[in-house]
Amino acid sequence: MIHPSYVELMQVVNSDQTEIGEEPVINSRYSIVIATAKRARQIIGGDEPMIAKSGGRKPLSVAVQELYEGKVKIVGEDEAADEATQEHSEV
Repeated sequence: MIHPSYVELMQVVNSDQTEIGEEPVINSRYSIVIATAKRARQIIGGDEPMIAKSGGRKPLSVAVQELYEGKVKIVGEDEAADEATQEHSEV
């Protein structure tokens, strides 16, 4: 079995990002897969890993570990749109 499992990843990600009464950011396996794949592509593209001892590990393994340790934050579509709007209004 692969560690951490997708269930453990969902629990970790949602425990850090939800408040009482809010819908969790991650609510399916698909969301976890998309988030880890996107981060792995960033690492392949040249972004520095955010965890220690990442040398020699595959980008996807590094991305999963980053999510599990809370080094990467997954934002919902609403938050991403809000951040983009704020960036454009500050320029």
